[in-house]
Amino acid sequence: MISARDLRWGSMVDAHQFLNHWGYMAIFGIVVLGNMGLPLPEEGVLLLAGYLVWAGKLGFAEVVIIGIVSAVLGDSLGYWFGRRYGQPAILRYGHMLFLTEARLIKATAFVKRYGSYGVFFARFLPGLRFMAGPLAGCTGMEYSRFFAANLTGGIIYAPVCVAIGYLLGRGFGNSLQRLESIIGKVEHYALALLGLSAVIIGVWRWFGSRKFPTSNGKN
Repeated sequence: MISARDLRWGSMVDAHQFLNHWGYMAIFGIVVLGNMGLPLPEEGVLLLAGYLVWAGKLGFAEVVIIGIVSAVLGDSLGYWFGRRYGQPAILRYGHMLFLTEARLIKATAFVKRYGSYGVFFARFLPGLRFMAGPLAGCTGMEYSRFFAANLTGGIIYAPVCVAIGYLLGRGFGNSLQRLESIIGKVEHYALALLGLSAVIIGVWRWFGSRKFPTSNGKN
């Protein structure tokens, strides 16, 4: 069984094999769960998917549509969790996702101040993305407003991640393939490059998750 830690910190070769075996289903599942807050590398999976689009193993339109739908669905499930169980439940289970009370207060202030705009921008803010849905739900934001902001963010977020992976493949893939007779499965080197990108994104998210803007602009 593949654990969340294996997916995040394991080799990109394993992630590549995982995507090859499960295809679009893997993209859908990981992005949904990652947007719900589980420690899964949804950006890394979309980057890998973009590379596989360049390699001709996945379809661009299919990957983008699945990325958008799964991102929106994951956040929507978070919204209904917050709506149903409220802020106490978020704090109670938040420690599993490294969510402290201080972080929760700051994130709540951000969502309350900026409303649906906060939900939109949270899509691109490390550590705040998966919190936007539950907090929007528990603060009473109308679902129609939340959905519109969530969908708009997803429409931008998913294609950008996939396009970056595709461009990395286009920029470096051919050069690596010319060396195939010498180094064997050169695809792994391209995946390692994507892996480095995913690690950089992960570190950025980790540092960003430790500091959120509050309603007065101070940390």
